[in-house]
Amino acid sequence: MKKLARKLRKSQNDDLSLPTRDDPAPMDTQEQEELVRSFEKSQAQQSRMWRALFASLLFCFAAFLMHSIHQQVSSPWELRFHAYFMEEMDSWMIISADWLAVVACSLAIKGLLHNSKHHRRWIWFSFLTGIIVAVFWLYYMLRLARFRWDVIWLPFGPISGTGLSLYVDHLLLESSEEIRKLRGYMYAYKAS
Repeated sequence: MKKLARKLRKSQNDDLSLPTRDDPAPMDTQEQEELVRSFEKSQAQQSRMWRALFASLLFCFAAFLMHSIHQQVSSPWELRFHAYFMEEMDSWMIISADWLAVVACSLAIKGLLHNSKHHRRWIWFSFLTGIIVAVFWLYYMLRLARFRWDVIWLPFGPISGTGLSLYVDHLLLESSEEIRKLRGYMYAYKAS
């Protein structure tokens, strides 16, 4: 069995194998500082990118809701997803619910892009606003003669967007906290 293992080790291509020992020399203080600074720069850049990406997705959803509001004001009940509720509620209720969903998206956008220590409050306010919108739409969806699955995005669109914003914010804050911990773990290298 040992001979077979030796033959396999000899026959393997050395270019494809992983190194078997680490670099024994520790990093000096300046190298550590440069490495941590590069991690911080990379994390800040990725944080801005992901926050901007999710904020733009929420902005697109809010723009769609604004178009929906405009359609409901200019020609009521023309949109199919609003026409389902024609007998259940007045037009102003739909417009108000859509405005509230736009407010929820706007608060989440502000929370994602606002650079302060209280930015998470904006996202939580948007999440609570999204819950109000979800309860409103679910109440009226359950009052319909037949449950319409094609409008399930009405209650769960804003709350999903704000929930994703909370999740993204949590992940980005967690990664920046890990980099702060890494900075705390830096050691003083003394060359002898």
